[in-house]
Amino acid sequence: MNRSLASLALSLVGISAATAALAHHSTSMFEPEKRVTLTGNVKEFQWTNPHAWIQMTVTAPDGTSTDWSFECGSPNTLSRQGWKPSTLKPGDEITVVANPMKDGTSAGLMYTVAVADGRTLGPGAPAQPSDVPATPR
Repeated sequence: MNRSLASLALSLVGISAATAALAHHSTSMFEPEKRVTLTGNVKEFQWTNPHAWIQMTVTAPDGTSTDWSFECGSPNTLSRQGWKPSTLKPGDEITVVANPMKDGTSAGLMYTVAVADGRTLGPGAPAQPSDVPATPR
């Protein structure tokens, strides 16, 4: 009887942990049908697990500034797309395309980032020539 209760308790803990892990990856707070494009300066680039973040300051034509936060992929995923912890530095001017938050806060899910050297990075970026596999002969 004690074994059955222990087994049941362990199963419930496992199910709860799996549910929590799935909930972590939810993107339900973002507007999947909408995209915003913002140009501004990097305030901070956080190369952290489980997701990297871009903190950026956007200045409107009237001179007012707004800080935006963009959720990115994991450092592992980003590094496979050509990113490094030093890809974005404070002060860099970038253009971010993102799915905005449903609640209207100044945040979003990063789709692409255009950097000063002309590269566009992110899951929505076009494939770079080095990313295209060679055709076998």
